[in-house]
Amino acid sequence: MSSITLDQANRIIEAILKRGAEMACRPLSVVVVEPGCIVKAFQKEDGSSMVRFEMAFGKAYASLALGRSSRLVRIRNEEKPAFMRYLFSATDDKIFPEGGGMLIRADNGDVIGAVGVTGDTEDRDEELAIFGIHSVGLKTDDDCAAMGRGVNVRQTK
Repeated sequence: MSSITLDQANRIIEAILKRGAEMACRPLSVVVVEPGCIVKAFQKEDGSSMVRFEMAFGKAYASLALGRSSRLVRIRNEEKPAFMRYLFSATDDKIFPEGGGMLIRADNGDVIGAVGVTGDTEDRDEELAIFGIHSVGLKTDDDCAAMGRGVNVRQTK
């Protein structure tokens, strides 16, 4: 299995922080992990609150653990709380089910890592994660849906 490179990880973080400043986001923290949720790179902007690494890591971990964005993990938590309580326990509470965590996919659709963004709203964190992935020419689940590599998840309204 291939993995995201350090250069790609650093460029993703740089793009997210730059775009976050342009959007006047609150202080951001961003982690990029490789498969297995091993940290490749992390940055925390000045003014970020104390537990931001754990939140960003938990979003990336959620994406890798369930093979979908952390926003979809949040939806799953709302729909199936008993199932998710088990997963929280089984992973020593590493999963953070809140938007901002996204799988990073190669051109062929293989998962090569994940990104976790935290600091602003769930919508902005997720938008920034997607922006960062695209900024280095990599793909998200939505980009790979036509390959059969997307996520098959029922979403409730």
